[in-house]
Amino acid sequence: MTARALMVQGTGSDVGKSLIVAGLCRLLADRGLRVLPFKPQNMSNNAAVTADGGEIGRAQALQARAARVAASVHMNPVLLKPQSEVGAQIVVQGRVFGNARARDYQSRKAALLPHVLDSFARLKSAADIVLVEGAGSASEVNLRANDIANMGFARAAAVPVVLIGDIDRGGVIASLCGTAAVIDPDDAALIRGFLVNKMRGDPTLFSSGMDFVAQKTGWAPLGLVPFFRDAHRLPAEDVFGLEVGSAAPPSEKRGQIRIAVPVLPSIANFDDLDPLRLDPAVDLVLLRNGAPLPADTDLVILPGAKTTIRDLAALRAVGWDADIVAHVRRGGRVLGLCGGYQMLGREIADPDGVEGPPGTAPGLGLLDVITTLTGEKSLVAVTGRTVADGVPLSGYEMHMGRTTGPGTARPLVRLDDAAGGRDDGAVSADGRVAGSYVHGFFADDAQRAAWLARLGAPPAEQGGLAYEATVEATLDALAAHLARHIDVETMLTLAA
Repeated sequence: MTARALMVQGTGSDVGKSLIVAGLCRLLADRGLRVLPFKPQNMSNNAAVTADGGEIGRAQALQARAARVAASVHMNPVLLKPQSEVGAQIVVQGRVFGNARARDYQSRKAALLPHVLDSFARLKSAADIVLVEGAGSASEVNLRANDIANMGFARAAAVPVVLIGDIDRGGVIASLCGTAAVIDPDDAALIRGFLVNKMRGDPTLFSSGMDFVAQKTGWAPLGLVPFFRDAHRLPAEDVFGLEVGSAAPPSEKRGQIRIAVPVLPSIANFDDLDPLRLDPAVDLVLLRNGAPLPADTDLVILPGAKTTIRDLAALRAVGWDADIVAHVRRGGRVLGLCGGYQMLGREIADPDGVEGPPGTAPGLGLLDVITTLTGEKSLVAVTGRTVADGVPLSGYEMHMGRTTGPGTARPLVRLDDAAGGRDDGAVSADGRVAGSYVHGFFADDAQRAAWLARLGAPPAEQGGLAYEATVEATLDALAAHLARHIDVETMLTLAA
């Protein structure tokens, strides 16, 4: 029997589409349905490695986890990874497909639709219901031609739509009714119901608003959803989400250990920071626009970057390079992850123009390694141990390039593989600067506790967060929240 499907679109970006789909995935999975998430096109540098050896947007990986299934490349067949303000790398069904400027991409979307429909058909053949998430706004009529993210996909795949509006930002009645007014009538006919999300205060004050939208549009009112305050406990897809419920101002230290992170233009895989953001022992400080490095910083983390040489230039332009070098001279510690690891070396070479114009740039010189950006992207889940203390770790690699040099003789981690193990990363001779290609190992409570101990956290503050259990409990709470406020039975009858 072919699965049913329902698409969740929004009146704009950040109205809560990803969160509501994740909650519905957990809710329906707990009812015994095999539910699979799907997003035809996503744009994010926060990606996840899938069980079938590719990469998808982090939001779809979280939705798969919520549905209690392994993440697959077919859950997000087109992923756009921004490389500049006007261009992006295109990943199709988990693998790099090419690069395109924003205007050029618009003309290429028609060629990507068959890949999108192929992935959608694969999921439908293996599910009871597929929950589809749109991207951005359903009313972007300027982008409707060849659209594969919203109504273009819904029309091509004959999938009914539920539209979400965000009452927290104001104007929700106009945004919902306005969407009905400006989109093509045949597109509007696919919208069967609507939700209003992020309600704060007395919900009875908006009951007449729900009735008004229903009367004006003919759509079924499916629920007024109160603001879900624990959303910040789930991995953030957008770097701005890290700042919700995270770092206090530098003058208001939250935890014993202060970790500072320079936020660079193409920061990537920043879910590495989520466990640190939630750990009560940590004061995570996100530095923007050249803000000075706090003098009492214990650890500087240079996270991943989609365009390493470009981001390294941005780091130098605001003087963070000098701050980091001075921090190390004062006895501070630095950890580079993926692109951040590459920046810590002596040189980064991009002879083939993998990330931009071909060229070479000097690194920060804090590790005795050099990196050449070339070859296939490494996309693999890994397990292993940190060499210095033997603490287990698990995570994933997602990078292009090879790092070599004397510094690799002091690896940070030893990874498991069929050949009996391989080393990754490098550690400086004094042990204060380290780098690795492994993402995600702070999610392991033992590994994170070992880092905090190394940074001087008292024993009572080590192990104060069970991160994976927190994510699971938050997904359960989200599902219960939606069950209380959404007419799930009516929503299921709208699926086709």
